[in-house]
Amino acid sequence: MIGLTTKELLAKKKFSMLIEDYETRKLNLEKFISSFTDLNRVKIVKLTDRFGPPIHEPAYDGLIASQETYPGALKINEIRENKGFKPLIIIIIPMLKDSENKRISSTSIRKKLSQNDKIF
Repeated sequence: MIGLTTKELLAKKKFSMLIEDYETRKLNLEKFISSFTDLNRVKIVKLTDRFGPPIHEPAYDGLIASQETYPGALKINEIRENKGFKPLIIIIIPMLKDSENKRISSTSIRKKLSQNDKIF
C-alpha cells in the first residue's frame, strides 16, 4: 500500500504551486511502479490526513519513513497503541545528498525548478 497525499495537504509546503495535482502524481507513480513490477501488487490510497489509514485500521504491519518523517511514524504508533492496535515496524530510509553534500528533498527540487536552475 502506498499513501499519496492530496494537494490540499501539501498547500503549506514551500513552492507548492509547482506540485502537480493528485491525479497527475498518481498516474506518474503508477507508471514508475509498472516499470519494475506488476501494478496489481500495489494499492495506492489517497491520504487526506497526515497519518493515513494505519491509525484507523489495525491490519497494518509496517511503515517506511524517511529520517525527516520518523517523528510522524512514532506519532502513528502512539495513536495506534492508544487504540489498542499493535505498533508498526518502522523502516527508516536514509536521506540522499547531492554533489554538494546537501540533502535532496522535494522542496529543494522545487526551489531549483522555480529558479530555473540545473536540478543536480
